[in-house]
Amino acid sequence: MFSSVWNFIKRHKRKFIFTGAVVGGVYFLGKYAQKKIRDIQEKEATEYIAQARRQFHFESNQRTCNMTVLSMLPPLKEAIISQLNSESLTALLKTKPANKLEIWEDLKIISFTRTIVGVYSTCMLVVLLRVQLNIIGGYLYLDNSVGKNTMTPLAPPDVQQQYLSSIQHLLGDGLTELMTLVKKAVLNSLGGMSLKQSLSLLEVEQQLSWIRAEVEAGSERPLSWYMLADDENALADQACGLTEQDTLTIRLLNETRDMLDSPDFTTVLNACLNRGFSRLLDNLAEFFRPPLGDASPSSAPDSLSAVSLPLAKIIPIVNGQINTICSETPSHFVQDLLMNDQVKEFAANVYETFSTPQELQK
Repeated sequence: MFSSVWNFIKRHKRKFIFTGAVVGGVYFLGKYAQKKIRDIQEKEATEYIAQARRQFHFESNQRTCNMTVLSMLPPLKEAIISQLNSESLTALLKTKPANKLEIWEDLKIISFTRTIVGVYSTCMLVVLLRVQLNIIGGYLYLDNSVGKNTMTPLAPPDVQQQYLSSIQHLLGDGLTELMTLVKKAVLNSLGGMSLKQSLSLLEVEQQLSWIRAEVEAGSERPLSWYMLADDENALADQACGLTEQDTLTIRLLNETRDMLDSPDFTTVLNACLNRGFSRLLDNLAEFFRPPLGDASPSSAPDSLSAVSLPLAKIIPIVNGQINTICSETPSHFVQDLLMNDQVKEFAANVYETFSTPQELQK
């Protein structure tokens, strides 16, 4: 019996070898496939967790941006009012001085200037802090990443403090220069206008449009110049050489300047300015409502030319808008800017750029 079995095996030896090879191959192939599937699943899970962590960090960073903007509005308002002090003029008017008309003319220019500067500087503050805090946020994410190759932090605390202190330019020299530019445009537009002249809301809007055109198109400098000083030159002039902290700060400032000079930033800033001036007109519209009981067709509530007011009555209305524009309590004006979709999208792009490892960007 054994010899017959052996003879059978010898006759079909090749078939047995082939079948064994196939079965073994299928077994090992199955094991290999299972391992690859586990690797893929583990990689996908790791990437999902990392992406969820990154998204959580980004959203937390945006809340920080919003709170920082609100905390910066009171010092911005104080800086504007201290240089464009209309309150001292209104106090003088109450004393019935002999040069009453002259004071009213000054009040006209200062009231419009400080409100328009308030719109510009608040919009600038929102977008500038979005850039700065998302650059910092992106680097902090990389610094805290598990797979970070180097122990050298990209944004250590002392560098963050030095870098973020550059916002003082917008509250100081940049703001002063912006005021000079806006005041010149206001004088050109409203300087020769009589206090008795009546203006509708539509005509006020036209005046604001002319002032904006001169500020934005007539200036030799881009608006980004008023937001960020040339701080690296000041740092480079210190002593003989730069510290590592200075070098990192200069890198952040240069990256910020690149962002401010980009077409995307210009688009976002313009969107904020359009929304800001639109909200200003909405606020002014409350004072241009037709009297109750006036049912004439021309006095429809949605008509921008339904009601006209003497310029002397419009001045105090415009003058008081600074309290709404630079309000630390979330007003409709500030909320419109913080929740603007273009601002959110731009912030996400900045964060994405600076939270992606350099080797993946190449």
